[in-house]
Amino acid sequence: MELRQLEYLVAVAEEASFTRAAGRVHISQSGVSAQVRQLERELGAALVDRSSRAARLTDAGAAALPHARAALDAASALRQAVDEVNGLVRGRLTVGMVTACTVPGLFDALAAFRRAHPGVALTLTEDDSAALTRRVRSGTADLVLIGMAGAPPRDLGVLPVLTERLVAAVPPGHPLLSGRAPVPLAGLARHEVVCMPAGTGIRAALDASSAAAGVRLDVTLEASAPGAVADLAARGLGVAVLSESMAAARPGLCPVPIEGPLVTASLALIWRPPPAPALRELIARCRRAFTTAAAPAADPS
Repeated sequence: MELRQLEYLVAVAEEASFTRAAGRVHISQSGVSAQVRQLERELGAALVDRSSRAARLTDAGAAALPHARAALDAASALRQAVDEVNGLVRGRLTVGMVTACTVPGLFDALAAFRRAHPGVALTLTEDDSAALTRRVRSGTADLVLIGMAGAPPRDLGVLPVLTERLVAAVPPGHPLLSGRAPVPLAGLARHEVVCMPAGTGIRAALDASSAAAGVRLDVTLEASAPGAVADLAARGLGVAVLSESMAAARPGLCPVPIEGPLVTASLALIWRPPPAPALRELIARCRRAFTTAAAPAADPS
């Protein structure tokens, strides 16, 4: 029995799919399936029911799952304890960031960390904020930069980076610019809206603000990159809803404040506590980078 077999079993159980589990652990589907079958042979029982489209645990698999998780946690704790005693900073860190986000402070911290600790392998990945948060909770990502709305998650470590209000962004000559006054959410509801998709901090902030105001917005177009949202709005395909810095960085668009008690959109680094030595060192470098740097040019998506 190997730890990787237990890791693959946990991934299959949580993803309910060999395909998604393979993507999560970064090996082929056939590799995941073969290792799980080997584990089943060693234990003398089927752990996964493969008879339906979704991969479901058998009774034996459900009984094994908490012990598999405990074994993985114990192995991680063992490594951390030894590293703590030896004062080592080594291993591998997976860092995530929201798609199309540019935060120089994070890049500066990664570069400084790599120079100081070349023995630690760094992997950088992009996804939406909801997916990145799930990866931190599942242990497949160590530190991620997410966009979020409202209060930060209580079960995770959080380092706030930037907090901004939402604005509407329209091309010159748009009716929203006629009075040069803030537009209420109810007024925004009279227009087609272009925004980022569900799973991003900007969209979560917009949806939460709309729900609190009892307003239903017509989001007709979605794009995962802020620049694409801005380009669609510049072509008259709807009113873009972006953060203040996003709108200010897009030539050809005029920001219009949105009136009302809006939920703010924030950028933050999150991790699952307690951090291992290498992760703790990277967090410290991020904290220093964000403290000493000027306000970052960021996309809190």
